[in-house]
Amino acid sequence: MTMTIVFYGVAAAGLILSFAKSKEKTKLALKKAWKAFENIMPQFLGIILLIGLLLSVLSAEQISGLIGKDSGWIGVIIASIIGSITLIPGFVAFPLAAALLENGAGYMQIGAFVSTLMMVGIVTMPMEFLYFGKKATFLRNGMGFVFSILVAIVMGVLL
Repeated sequence: MTMTIVFYGVAAAGLILSFAKSKEKTKLALKKAWKAFENIMPQFLGIILLIGLLLSVLSAEQISGLIGKDSGWIGVIIASIIGSITLIPGFVAFPLAAALLENGAGYMQIGAFVSTLMMVGIVTMPMEFLYFGKKATFLRNGMGFVFSILVAIVMGVLL
């Protein structure tokens, strides 16, 4: 709670300093920030809704059965596939991972889920094809998937 107050205080002080230095630039920056907020908010709300729905439909036992510590490599593969397909920003992925851990998911499975979520992009492949080509896209995604499995193994050993 104290850190939150400190961060808001620093942000407010920076805003006041910026406004004192240049009112026009500060107003322009605030307008751009608001636009970014408007663009992110629908995705963010959709994901929060999806997480709430998922946690209300699945019990802790079901989550534990699918991607719990005892689910082993099957759970790692399930979590990796879900992470590879899902498009969730990092600021939502980590709280989701914490919620899943609290509801019975295993560390190795969550490691695979979060790392594939960040490194593998099945949904973004068509766009990547246009910019990087098919070979580079498949190589990047394949290496990301393999590295995610390695992350899961390391987490399983360490935790």
